[in-house]
Amino acid sequence: MNRNLIIVALSLMVWGIGEGMFLLFQPLYLQQLGANPILIGAIIGMIGIAMTVSHLPAGYLADRFGRRPLMVSAWYLATIATWVMALANSLAIFVLGSILYGITAFVAGPMNSYITAARGKLPVGRALTLVSAIYNIGAIAGPLLGGWIGKQFGLQRNFLAAAAVFIVSSVLITLIGPQPIETPPSEEKSSRSSVLLNRRFLGFLALIFLTMFVLYLPQPLTVNFLQNERGLDLAQIGTLISLRSVGVVILNLGLGQLNSKLGFFLSQIALGLFSVIIWKSTTFPWYGMAYLLLGGFQTARALAAAQGRALVNAAYMGLAFGMIETVSAVSVILAPPLAGYLYSRQPEWIYIVSLAAIGVVILVSSLFLPRSESDEEVIETSVYVKPEEQ
Repeated sequence: MNRNLIIVALSLMVWGIGEGMFLLFQPLYLQQLGANPILIGAIIGMIGIAMTVSHLPAGYLADRFGRRPLMVSAWYLATIATWVMALANSLAIFVLGSILYGITAFVAGPMNSYITAARGKLPVGRALTLVSAIYNIGAIAGPLLGGWIGKQFGLQRNFLAAAAVFIVSSVLITLIGPQPIETPPSEEKSSRSSVLLNRRFLGFLALIFLTMFVLYLPQPLTVNFLQNERGLDLAQIGTLISLRSVGVVILNLGLGQLNSKLGFFLSQIALGLFSVIIWKSTTFPWYGMAYLLLGGFQTARALAAAQGRALVNAAYMGLAFGMIETVSAVSVILAPPLAGYLYSRQPEWIYIVSLAAIGVVILVSSLFLPRSESDEEVIETSVYVKPEEQ
């Protein structure tokens, strides 16, 4: 890896420590602040809306003005949002900080573009899953620390500790260098919409939306299920969240070596097994196995992006990644309210429904997903026109 990619990976590893301290504990803290399961689902859905509306503008701006400014802005804005959550003295202010943090998900498109451009000879899928794995090395430690801090001092301290860690990560990300801004061949300059809004790419986006919705459905309230229905404490939940990050590392490094389509299918199977184990098991070791498999969700997102990258010109890479992240974020809007409704009726229903839906999605994806990036030439017909502004 080149210098810039190493800095991105290191900054993400530090960020993973901080984010792991609070992100998957958030539903529990919302519960402490007075939110019921349906309201928790609605709040997570609102965060999903904030994530969704930010991706396309960020992707467009990254293509036009460069990836680095968008990345640095996202890092610092997320740090500010975490301080808002940490210092919030009411549910309303905490939700405001959470939504602001959700907006910074716009970093995904510019960052994936930056990693792809800096990957050298690595295949796109391998580069994206490798960097994601490095982030999750940090995320292994974060939940362990978060579980201990939350148990000893209360969950609010998790957010304070994370906000401090994010300052370090934000300083690191400012050290990355700019990349050249790419432009398409002259015959494509006036047809950005026709390049991205073609039937093949739109069909791909529809499949990604369906898949991410189904894979995300059992996740938002699983920590509540384990605490309320299975009696786990915060330290145990923190251990499970760390195991999830271990699973991301293992599955990213393993499935990332395969072609993107095969790895994508295997990651969906991992999420199906997660639902079965959480639904049927009553012992901690089995929950640990389930959370290892839950890492397949991040692997699926990275491999989805890799498949989409093969369908567009490099000059539209930021916007294409932004569109992929947008449809993935829509799943975060729609899945949590449905999960909250199912949980309020019968907690186990979220796992039963998700398991059945994953089977349907695997069948549909096997019929309609495009060929994997290893089977298809990645479109690279673009030229450099100017260096990115710092």
